[in-house]
Amino acid sequence: QVQLIESGGGLVQAGGSLRLSCAASGRTFTTYAMGWFRQVPGKEREFVAAISGGGGLRYYPDSVKGRFTISRDNAKNMVSLQMTSLKPEDTAVYYCAASPLGPAPQARESYKYWGQGTQVTVSS
Repeated sequence: QVQLIESGGGLVQAGGSLRLSCAASGRTFTTYAMGWFRQVPGKEREFVAAISGGGGLRYYPDSVKGRFTISRDNAKNMVSLQMTSLKPEDTAVYYCAASPLGPAPQARESYKYWGQGTQVTVSS
């Protein structure tokens, strides 16, 4: 069982930056790939970033590539998402997720554990 708690969401102006953090429980953190997803009302949950257990592999969709960076600190059981050059279309609830599948899956069905989500709002 893995429990995930996100933090760091908020309101930011377009062009600004935010850093989301996710704290994970458990002693097997490195065995999980970690991902970030986002969701707006009425739409499906969308893949944002993924990182392998050791941190050597990272994947992003084109919509955030070059603007978002996922990282993890296995000593602290933490994963972060640094978001820069934010756009109004980045507004969503952002979820941290853990997958027992490797190396860094992009499909939400691959993720077994989810956090409660944190709201990110980008004003124009």
